[in-house]
Amino acid sequence: MMKVNCLFYFLLFQFSLFSIFLCNAKNDIPHEYSNILNISYTPDLSSRHTPGCFVDMGSWMGFSIPQKDKWINGFCGPFSISEYHWLAKSAIKVAFNAERDAFFIPDSINYYPGRIYIAASSSYGTLEQTLIFTDSNTALLHVYPNGVSDLFFTGDNWREGTDFTVSGRRVLVSSGSKERYLICFPENTMIQSVKNNYEAVCKQVPCEGIYITISQFCPDTEKDSDIFEKTDSLIVNPQYLMQQNSERWNTYIQSILRKDLKPEYNRIAVKSIVTLLSNWRTAKGGLFHDGIVPSHAVPYFIGFWAWDSWKHAAALARFNPELAKNQIRSIFDYQMKDGMIIDCIYVDPDENNYRNSKPPLAAWAVNEVYEKTKDIDFLREMYPKLLKYHMWWFQKRDHDRNGICEFGSVDGTLEAAAWESGMDNAIRFDDTGILKNDSNAWSMDQESVDLNCFLVLERNLLCKFADILDEPFVIGVKSKEIANYFFDEISGFFYDKKLFDHDFIKEQGCEAYSAFWTRTATPEQFQKALPILKDKNKFSTFIPFPTVASDNPKFDSQGYWRGSIWLDQVYFAIKGIRNYGATELADEYTKQIFDRLYGLIHSDPIYENYDPYTGKGLQAPHFSWSASHLLLLYEDLGIEN
Repeated sequence: MMKVNCLFYFLLFQFSLFSIFLCNAKNDIPHEYSNILNISYTPDLSSRHTPGCFVDMGSWMGFSIPQKDKWINGFCGPFSISEYHWLAKSAIKVAFNAERDAFFIPDSINYYPGRIYIAASSSYGTLEQTLIFTDSNTALLHVYPNGVSDLFFTGDNWREGTDFTVSGRRVLVSSGSKERYLICFPENTMIQSVKNNYEAVCKQVPCEGIYITISQFCPDTEKDSDIFEKTDSLIVNPQYLMQQNSERWNTYIQSILRKDLKPEYNRIAVKSIVTLLSNWRTAKGGLFHDGIVPSHAVPYFIGFWAWDSWKHAAALARFNPELAKNQIRSIFDYQMKDGMIIDCIYVDPDENNYRNSKPPLAAWAVNEVYEKTKDIDFLREMYPKLLKYHMWWFQKRDHDRNGICEFGSVDGTLEAAAWESGMDNAIRFDDTGILKNDSNAWSMDQESVDLNCFLVLERNLLCKFADILDEPFVIGVKSKEIANYFFDEISGFFYDKKLFDHDFIKEQGCEAYSAFWTRTATPEQFQKALPILKDKNKFSTFIPFPTVASDNPKFDSQGYWRGSIWLDQVYFAIKGIRNYGATELADEYTKQIFDRLYGLIHSDPIYENYDPYTGKGLQAPHFSWSASHLLLLYEDLGIEN
């Protein structure tokens, strides 16, 4: 009789699930983007490596999907993003209690936007598992057994030095670091500590499955009792949390999705959102506002960089404008008294880099947020800070006081000055010197076209903001006619100039794209430069718009800023072409990017940079500013300016 009742309720539950699916399938947009990224990785705890994790809601922990040939019947992790290590191969490994040591064969794995999923079978039945984030501290695991049995849970291969404290239906995990973890099971779970691990048995599993939370917290700032209370509240209505997650991701995707573009391009846009939000980190330590790290898959990128942040904010404004605002605020939290914006900031402020600034794209980012939100209060908040930053360039980076600025440094080193440009080892800086302006300000002995085009754009936007806010707009330094100053009529291209003799530094590079993106160039100058941009032996490579013309003797297709493809610069070039009315050409180049970047329309991550001849990714995977500019290119495709 009991088996009949269980079968009845099981079939009833299946019918309910099917009914819900029929009602919600059209609204579950994330479900349309299966395997959006390949994060299948069973970690080796002796390594700090991660090829990428499932992370959401700004969390500082992530999870991976186990490899099919190294299967663990549970999601791998968590991975600590701040301390950069794996806590376990799997903190919650699942089995049927009747056959705890049974071998599970993976049936299906998937990474949908906002959730990850695995299903595996043993001789006793199938277990399906879905993981989402409910907030920045907590992930919610849904375990659904296609078989009637008690369930067994334990951890697999914990980090050395991990301790366990069992309290009721909770397991408190400490690994000797500043972070602790809490695993919270349902009421009908019996838990015990065994040999540096825990074992949990959940009896009489409901037909709809069970929900388990895993939370990460810092004992220095959060009490155990507060975490207990919070996780208790989450378990009360987990289905609602699952629905909230779907609705949130539906909103993100609907904010950017275009029905007039083909599915492959829509997938790129969705992957861009997923990449950005996997790199979202909540305020912590010296990071006073939420923001986006460049890549969670590389340990040296776990901080916020200035010009990265401006690019992130521009894209975020399209689908998460509040996060965009906080990304901008996070960098301005460290604005110096003289107006300088420092290079990068970290959880530990002692690691911040005060040696240099970064290219001035902050006003552009603020404008992108304003245009999407019309939030005049945010504009009013940022305007005086932007104005102060703008003036800093002319006060600290204009060696000869001619109204044209140079990249430089605070400490007098060329290394930091190159960092300030954002193009660390660019060919145009190979023969550069450094000059002292005052006690804490040095300039390169060359004036850069991109810097001054950015400053022209910034000045124009500040004027716009002043008009909106009814503020007086007075800047003591007036820029010269930048377009004519940096344009070489003989070769028909834009170049940096030496500071004293004003000779052109004739290394054709991506810095010239800024003249077209900022609309600084005249239409006549654009027409003269266009043949160079279209030249297949220069900039119109297989993946168009490398950082240096490909016929340069120093060109290196895999060199960091010496020939590789950076998608921010590609965006500047293509948007610049679009700005001067060449819409079809801009579309053609955009489609080349979308169609030719290796793995972009499949499950490969978005990389920091790419080889212009092969389209293969280079350096850091899951790179945020690349994702930002892919999203901006997607938005512009087919649009006339």
